[in-house]
Amino acid sequence: MSMAVLFLFLGASAGSNWSLAADQPPPAGAVFPDITWSAPKTVEAQDYLGVRGKGSFKISQIPAQLVVLEIFSMYCPYCQREAPQVNELYQLLAKRQDLKDKIKIIGVGAGNSAYEVQVFQDKYAVPFPLFPDENFTIHDALGRVRTPYFFGIRINPDGSNRIIYSKVGTIQDPQQFLELLLKQADLK
Repeated sequence: MSMAVLFLFLGASAGSNWSLAADQPPPAGAVFPDITWSAPKTVEAQDYLGVRGKGSFKISQIPAQLVVLEIFSMYCPYCQREAPQVNELYQLLAKRQDLKDKIKIIGVGAGNSAYEVQVFQDKYAVPFPLFPDENFTIHDALGRVRTPYFFGIRINPDGSNRIIYSKVGTIQDPQQFLELLLKQADLK
């Protein structure tokens, strides 16, 4: 049995319907990889994510029902053009009392240093937490996706999660994207 086949077999037997060996992003329906994140440096970002006082956290520990994750690069012209739409999505959520604590948005700068991520955040006035991924660790764990790439991750009450959205490209209309996410996550 080749190593690739063995890896696929072990991945499948671990209860996952997605494998890193595929070098593809995890699809809708899969479990989001068990990535450990360093807590954001600012108190505002920690409070937004509900991770204050923690040195690190996992997506499933964010006290929300849905996490929208954007993989971007400060050098990606599509990501630069998409920033206003993602900011508008954030503003839509912030205005809705019924959703602002249920849905959180984060971004990961693939191959970007903390400095580069901060430049992107400042230049495009990004109001949600962005994380550097200078060594492509998160990017690699997510199948080396192109940018911008969006995941919708449904957090279940038991701490498990399920990807409900996994696609490269733009969100286009923020209101329609929000409605799509609400439907796929079965959130009211």
